[in-house]
Amino acid sequence: MRITHFNNPRLAQAFVDYMATRGVRLRIEHGETYTLLLDDESQAALVENELQQFVRDPLHPRYQDASWQSGNTASGLQYQRSSILANIRERAGPLTMVVMIACVAVYILMQIVGDRTMLYWLAWPASESQYFQVWRWVSHALLHFSLLHIAFNVMWWWYLGGAVEKRLGTGKLVVIALISALLSGWMQAKFSGIWFGGLSGVVYALMGYVWLRGERDPASGVFLERGLMAFAILWLVIGYFGAFGLAIANAAHVTGLLVGLAMAAVDTYKVRK
Repeated sequence: MRITHFNNPRLAQAFVDYMATRGVRLRIEHGETYTLLLDDESQAALVENELQQFVRDPLHPRYQDASWQSGNTASGLQYQRSSILANIRERAGPLTMVVMIACVAVYILMQIVGDRTMLYWLAWPASESQYFQVWRWVSHALLHFSLLHIAFNVMWWWYLGGAVEKRLGTGKLVVIALISALLSGWMQAKFSGIWFGGLSGVVYALMGYVWLRGERDPASGVFLERGLMAFAILWLVIGYFGAFGLAIANAAHVTGLLVGLAMAAVDTYKVRK
């Protein structure tokens, strides 16, 4: 008797192992999916009842415990191994990956040729003669000055930018990134001059956008936990008071956050209304 099927082999095996502890023997038939077969149809009602509970909470510890008790290594199931790169690419779209690679490449070049040289090539326009070097209006976002700096920004870019690109499309991520890089860079240049860099203005725009978009339009599929948003605000406050002796681009952070919130408000205006 066919009971159900799973796409995930581990879930299929977990349910089989659990039912074995209840005295029910199920078999797994391999194919495009993993189909569960019951030999004794008189046990169908028990299996169906347990299956409903399993589907509601398949990660409950009792199912893992059952695998330790009754499972074995001779099930024949083949689990596909995944690499770190595969896990990164699973969440990141093409633009997310390109920007991550660009940030790392620029950071490596900064270690080779020096910060001053890379700033000379990529920093915010220093004078009117550089205004037509259009890449400068956004390329400052690729500059990072320490491992902590680049790790923090690239991680958040991957986590938030990847979600936006996967759920809302590459075009939406392009718009958020370009506008936030431009406006946050402009504001930071007003406050501290042109010698700054980092993806954090864009990251804060993504934080604001993803959080508010998730709050107002849950069906969009993007969201940021309120606790993480509170952390972002706390980091803004820490940066404002100059804690830990870090040189933090506060103007870029605040501007990026406001840009992201504004864009999310516009995108969800009709939904909210």
